[in-house]
Amino acid sequence: MADDLTTEVLDALAQSNGPILTAEAFPSVPFTTIKSALDRLGSREMVVYKTIEQEEAILTEEAQGIATNGSHEAKVFEAVKEVFGGLRVSVLPGIVGRECAKVGQGKALRAKWIILDKERNVLKANTDSIEDTTRDQLQIIQRTKSHPDAKVISDLKKRKLLKTQKAITFEVSKGPKYAREFVKEETDLTADMLASGAWKSVKLKPYNFRSKGAPTASGALHPLNKVRHEFRQIFFEMGFTEMPTNRYVETGFWNFDALFVPQQHPARDLQDTFYISDPVRADKPRPDSEGTSDNKLDYKRYWNNVREVHESGKFGSIGYRYPWKEEESLRLVLRTHTTAVSTYMLHKLAANPRPARYFSIDRVFRNETVDATHLAEFHQVEGVIADFGLTLGGLIGFMEVFFAKMGIHKLRFKPAYNPYTEPSMEIFGFHEGLNKWVEIGNSGMFRPEMLEPMGLPKDMRVYGWGLSLERPTMIKYGVNNIRELLGHKVDLNFVESNAAVRLEKE
Repeated sequence: MADDLTTEVLDALAQSNGPILTAEAFPSVPFTTIKSALDRLGSREMVVYKTIEQEEAILTEEAQGIATNGSHEAKVFEAVKEVFGGLRVSVLPGIVGRECAKVGQGKALRAKWIILDKERNVLKANTDSIEDTTRDQLQIIQRTKSHPDAKVISDLKKRKLLKTQKAITFEVSKGPKYAREFVKEETDLTADMLASGAWKSVKLKPYNFRSKGAPTASGALHPLNKVRHEFRQIFFEMGFTEMPTNRYVETGFWNFDALFVPQQHPARDLQDTFYISDPVRADKPRPDSEGTSDNKLDYKRYWNNVREVHESGKFGSIGYRYPWKEEESLRLVLRTHTTAVSTYMLHKLAANPRPARYFSIDRVFRNETVDATHLAEFHQVEGVIADFGLTLGGLIGFMEVFFAKMGIHKLRFKPAYNPYTEPSMEIFGFHEGLNKWVEIGNSGMFRPEMLEPMGLPKDMRVYGWGLSLERPTMIKYGVNNIRELLGHKVDLNFVESNAAVRLEKE
């Protein structure tokens, strides 16, 4: 079809004194066929064309009926006029139809074509003849796909008699190499052409070295994975070891109790935490496997130390002084933070106390209300530094260095409360897209009530901090709503088109 159309386009230009519009010259030809023919001619400079976008008004099925048979109000007028002495309102639907009567009666009354005798409930004609403006307007639009009065288009759209759609047409002119005949070009030089000598007279299609190749389908890293990779590189550069985070399900002991979180703390409510229904509980803490340093640790003693520090106090603390329940400690939960993993690793460190740096990046779950900056599941970046003689000032300085490596220099620290750190600080970073300060992390120094039951030395101090992976990613990629970054609203084009991130660069 495109081959046939190229000839028709050349003929149409030959018969015209100027440019032609494809919408007028080839109204029934599909868009793709027209575009293909113009591209073929344009690549050989036989024609020059430009694209024109415009809105077209299309009649609905109801409007097509009005354009053919007249408007509802005109039908009502004709029905009323035919009856001498007037037409009862109750009879009208049976003559013109219920929908026509419902719409047409009101419009005919407003146009003063008919009047209503309220005492007798009778409609009477108020004039001898009318001009069916609606039908005339729709007939014009049916022919031209538009109307000179924009208000008419607007009014008819409100009546749902029209819908508009974008239409693309082309204005075509003769090109510098225009010719009436389109000479077919051969795309391949064949053996037969060489043998017969036909290659001397045939016209070969030139190579188009500027044409774009077909896009190659490929995978793409999600922005979260890109930022995660950068975080890992930063941690490795600073001498950290990655912690194993393959357990999404933890016991209340590792997730809460070992962190000195009391069993009546609001964070342990159903409104904030996802609990596992089957199985409901797990066994008490025990070594992972035989033949590891884990076996040097006394898990029974650790269990009892945690119980005592909660119930009656120990290691210089008065504790929370409440009846600690074993069954509550063994309940299974979707971990609410990766600090549960940090606690497990610090307990293993007690077998050989020494300076250490650990980090983890993985998914956590919280029963939160979803909004622009919160999800029920997200990724937590966590770091832990264990050493002797650590101070709060050192933690603040380390946070400034750590976040500066991501290109985040606007930081604020706010005093906060955490059951397992004292002192504690919330970390805020300025989000340029939201134009406000956004909480990006939490930090503090682990309490003795958490560390000493593990068997760590009294003079060992531990920094701990956590931040979501999503918040820094939002800042770097200019995302204002976290639901556009993770979940069913993610735009795959966004994933595929964003370049790799370099956190140390602005």
